[in-house]
Amino acid sequence: MRLTAYKEEQKSFLDKGYELPRYDRSEMIAKTKAEPTWLHFGAGNIFRAFPAALLENMLNNGETDRGVIVAEGFDYEIIDKAYAPYDNLSLLAVLKADGTVQKKVIGSVAEALKGDPASPDYDRLRQIFRSPSLQMVTFTITEKGYSLTGPDGNLSPIAKKDLSECGLNPVLIMGKVTALLYERFLAGAYPVAMSSMDNCSHNGDKLKAAVMTYAKTWEEQGIVKEGFTAYLSDPEKVTFPWSMIDKITPRPDDAVKAMLTDDGFEDTDLIITSKNTYTAPFVNAEETQYLAVEDTFPAGRPALEKAGVLYADRETVDKIEKMKVCTCLNPLHTALAIYGCILGYTKIYEEMKDRELSGLITKMGYVEAMPVVVDPGILKPSDFIGDVLTKRLPNPFMPDAPQRIATDTSQKLPIRFGETLKAYQKNGLSFDSLTMIPLVLAGYARYLSGLSDDGEPFTQSADPMLDELKKVTEGYTLGGNNDYSKLRALYSREDVFGLNLYEVGLGEKIEGMVAELYAGKGAVRKTLKKYVNP
Repeated sequence: MRLTAYKEEQKSFLDKGYELPRYDRSEMIAKTKAEPTWLHFGAGNIFRAFPAALLENMLNNGETDRGVIVAEGFDYEIIDKAYAPYDNLSLLAVLKADGTVQKKVIGSVAEALKGDPASPDYDRLRQIFRSPSLQMVTFTITEKGYSLTGPDGNLSPIAKKDLSECGLNPVLIMGKVTALLYERFLAGAYPVAMSSMDNCSHNGDKLKAAVMTYAKTWEEQGIVKEGFTAYLSDPEKVTFPWSMIDKITPRPDDAVKAMLTDDGFEDTDLIITSKNTYTAPFVNAEETQYLAVEDTFPAGRPALEKAGVLYADRETVDKIEKMKVCTCLNPLHTALAIYGCILGYTKIYEEMKDRELSGLITKMGYVEAMPVVVDPGILKPSDFIGDVLTKRLPNPFMPDAPQRIATDTSQKLPIRFGETLKAYQKNGLSFDSLTMIPLVLAGYARYLSGLSDDGEPFTQSADPMLDELKKVTEGYTLGGNNDYSKLRALYSREDVFGLNLYEVGLGEKIEGMVAELYAGKGAVRKTLKKYVNP
């Protein structure tokens, strides 16, 4: 059973429960190459598991006759090793919480190109951008792919060199995209939507800011014709929609590889590129997925709503993002990360078997956060959080670790908890009703000590403020005579919690919980039982 022989070996695939393309793939590829409508930058796992899989469903249902063209602008080895040898086919293994696996051959990728100016593929990219038929260019390049600045907020050395020396032959992906947009401008200033699908807030603005930085610099330098920036700024010509994407696609898993091998499927070689990208001819992913996109496409778009994409106005997309980040997913993750590290867990799904921890996030989400949840209208918050609690977090196929999620916790707390507390304040709700949220924030002070529940040291995850914040609990011991008044230096910080917790009447309550968490060995478990399962 090989990807490139799925037609010849159809019976073997079907006997093992694999889903195969039901359309004429050769015809689809020919039409897509002749009149491309969708180009995607970022050939990684999330693209194959989500956007490409959505289009596969539409092709199988006869709802479109065009595929997608993918370009990789950073790690070109992905094209050479994970696409070209397999005729741009891949296998999607959807890992469900009930232990079953859906296996599906994805054939919707018509072309796979290297966004490398030294490659012949780059001329093909220029041709695609000059094509009037092109409707949208999408991206999954990670948030850092849009950034031109360093930690200090100034242009990074490579961006500075790109803008001052490289002209229309830049190195960074955002420069290449802008240069390709200039090709479209010269060809007839055709309309197009530039749509980020990366998991970062207001992603379309990040994409637009980077593109406009290059375009304005080039126009000032006289490198491009006058009118280019006006073209990019005209919403009837070029748009940069916001989106909210939510799906977990871990690295190719050895257990999945073994399962596929047992089926007789041969294309399971794990690929690690020289840039440390982990991929394979197969992709494993969770079943739950959401994609909401601002519906501003001046050249039209594929009807992806038929595959489940939610199209709405910008305000609604923003509400979905806030619902997820502030209430229905991210705060639950952080709660599990903090207490998971203290209690010695290394897998999120194992934490969901813990009565106190699952009870903590369930009550925090449904009881304490839901009264102030941002309701987008087109997606019920109760349905979203229900999927999180019953399908996503308990999924044994998703080997996510609390230690990974605990990374940069200080940067996450203001959004994941501060926004909910601000909403309580704005709506005049009583903070006295809150117990689970204060318990999580109290757990953070115990986490900062680096002491597990049995008193053994553990290594906290990387965080830019870790060394500074650890000083607050420095010297704290389990069962010792700790000075908890020092905690005011922590819980009054608006930059960490979004507001001064003492000013809203929660500071003293949290201090008391912290004291209980430091009472001795086993105090964390005892405190969780007291508040979560009294």
